[in-house]
Amino acid sequence: MKGTLFIFLLVLGTVIINVEARAPFACNPKHAGVRGFPFCQTTLPVGDRVRDLIGRLTLKEKVTLLVDNAAAVPRLGIRDYEWWSEALHGVSNVGPGTKFGGKFPGATSFPQVITTAASFNASLWEEIGRVVSDEARAMYNGGMGGLTYWSPNVNILRDPRWGRGQETPGEDPVVAGKYASSYVRGLQGTDGDRLKVAACCKHYTAYDLDNWSGVDRFHFNAQVSKQDIVDTFDVPFKECVMEGNAASIMCSYNQVNGIPTCADPKLLRNTIRGDWRLNGYIVSDCDSVEVFYKNQHYTSTPEEAAADAIKAGLDLDCGPFLGLHTEDAIKKGLLTELDVNNALTNTLTVQMRLGMFDGPPSAQPYGNLGPADVCSPAHQELALEAARQGIVLLKNKGPTLPLSHIRHRNVAVIGPNSDVTVTMIGNYAGVACGYTNPLQGIGRYAKTIHQKGCADVGCNDDQLFGPAITAATQADATILVMGLDQSIEAEFKDRAGLLLPGRQQELVSKVTAASKGPVVLVLMSGGPVDVSFAKNDPKISAIVWAGYPGQAGGQAIADVLFGAHNPGGKLPMTWYPQEYLNNLPMTNMAMRSGPGYPGRTYRFYQGPVVYPFGHGLSYSHFTHTIADAPMEVMIPLDGHRASNISTSGKAIRVTHARCGQLSMAVHVDVKNQGSKDGAHTLLIFSRPPAGNWGPHKQLVAFEKVHVPARSQQRVQVHIHVCKYLSVVDKSGIRRIPMGDHSIHIGSARHSVSLKPQSLGVIKS
Repeated sequence: MKGTLFIFLLVLGTVIINVEARAPFACNPKHAGVRGFPFCQTTLPVGDRVRDLIGRLTLKEKVTLLVDNAAAVPRLGIRDYEWWSEALHGVSNVGPGTKFGGKFPGATSFPQVITTAASFNASLWEEIGRVVSDEARAMYNGGMGGLTYWSPNVNILRDPRWGRGQETPGEDPVVAGKYASSYVRGLQGTDGDRLKVAACCKHYTAYDLDNWSGVDRFHFNAQVSKQDIVDTFDVPFKECVMEGNAASIMCSYNQVNGIPTCADPKLLRNTIRGDWRLNGYIVSDCDSVEVFYKNQHYTSTPEEAAADAIKAGLDLDCGPFLGLHTEDAIKKGLLTELDVNNALTNTLTVQMRLGMFDGPPSAQPYGNLGPADVCSPAHQELALEAARQGIVLLKNKGPTLPLSHIRHRNVAVIGPNSDVTVTMIGNYAGVACGYTNPLQGIGRYAKTIHQKGCADVGCNDDQLFGPAITAATQADATILVMGLDQSIEAEFKDRAGLLLPGRQQELVSKVTAASKGPVVLVLMSGGPVDVSFAKNDPKISAIVWAGYPGQAGGQAIADVLFGAHNPGGKLPMTWYPQEYLNNLPMTNMAMRSGPGYPGRTYRFYQGPVVYPFGHGLSYSHFTHTIADAPMEVMIPLDGHRASNISTSGKAIRVTHARCGQLSMAVHVDVKNQGSKDGAHTLLIFSRPPAGNWGPHKQLVAFEKVHVPARSQQRVQVHIHVCKYLSVVDKSGIRRIPMGDHSIHIGSARHSVSLKPQSLGVIKS
């Protein structure tokens, strides 16, 4: 990298890492008193080691291990441990388990999750996870980080106002689930049961409101139908556990249908650990147990709260509550020591799988990672590439973009986000390796005339409008870098509306009217913005959404604007007009539309939009042809069971079908008719037969494909029939509708008929 995107450690020759920087967490071979304990014997099965350790702990010691800042057990040679670290898009300093300084002054800060999701590139998501875990392990080896990361956030972006939507992969459950499993695999590694770091998918479940119109997450009771739980909210968490093999799930602050999620055995013990077979631990969001006692008044006493949480399946409390009240809950007969042992079994097993009871970290896998592996040139290049892939071209009249370094030698760069740094990395970020802001990035391609126009994104007055307007009259092209930041959308802060804040729109319009050259509007935001005015303004030639593009965001934006990178990102969420919010409280959790209710996300809302889910332009023109796909697929039944559940047709319970790996292959020819090579996002949707309860359309597969200019690429996509062509009925039962399903990719259409192989006896 050049400029301010610098590298903290220049490697000249051989760098010798201080492999003894971190003392062993437990089982130090230098301590003769503990090295003979069975829990330190790496040749024994992990389960035997955990049982031995728990058997040696007193009740008081056990209780001190139920919280995130777990106490040391000196007599057994076990050090204290902070469980809470974060790594949504790079190692973060939000949790107390990670610190920056000394040999680790920063870590690679990738684009915010919503931006990375726009790449629709699962291999990129996994690679980012791998790099983040390299840096996390390096910091652990250097004594500056933990190994348990409460990331990723895979909640559904249900409402466009949600302040934390930026942390999520967007509104589609299939995309969120694929992101979850991919990123988790990257973080945790692929070394069997051994963990590189332990990932945690959060916040389970139906959590997507922070503070809106007097309702906050600490008091909110989400009323959710069984249908929406199974069809929407559960999907990414199920994928996280069953496909990603995540080591942890975090329960949320809110209640679901009157029960706090962290005290609901149906959610924790029955679903996560029972149905999905979690191999790991369940942790509360920070202070969630105290919240449902003090804020929600769900129990009369703190001891009852502690007992309810542990008996429901909670293993670890982020916060002190279980450490303070669990022993008294046992004394009152509300809980048994066996319940505590079961919780500790899950947390200690994860620590064993991380190698924390295997002696010196330097002697273990990943023990060679150190300062040279943090902010390395390769990692920073990946952050730049991720930003490029996540940028979405929304409008390109003419086309105006890419700009020419010959015709557009003098460029006015205007707007409150034109020279920002920290804004680019969004929330839950750490200390970046360095920054290239938009002004710097554009300055590498053209001479810039810079004016902010607004002091900040709040844009409360027009005092800086004049110089910005003048700059536009002097330049060959004008780039307005506008949008939001954490003062507008953040944890604890949901948005009131979807328009640009303050007088930003006025600034854009006045600068546009004065500009003598083409005008490009660049938007930084996590959530969608209603920019209908700009979409409809013929003088605004192009609109680009950059999300929060990470430490190299300015370089990525400039590379797209000047054609060094051909944009291929697609919106992972619908951009609604402001009017969509009329009489639409965030507290209404229903996904499906109804009388006077518009429905949520592209799957159920069919009204006007500013830009639809999946929208994104390129400097090339891509066409699709479905070259080959089956006309019908037979669904083999499990014995003679089936269910007649629809007046307009039959649908088979997924549990009554022999699903296995039952899939249909769709071969798509993707043709690049343009003069530029490009990466194209292939989005495949299905529409179920009429008369069922499914969405009006649903993403069933996506692929990223690179197609050289004026050439064609054939892509084979496998669609798992039971998983992606099924729908969920009002009882929360997933069924496969028989009949014709419409498969469409852009304008290409194909119909496939699903038929039961042997219907046998029909049961209602």
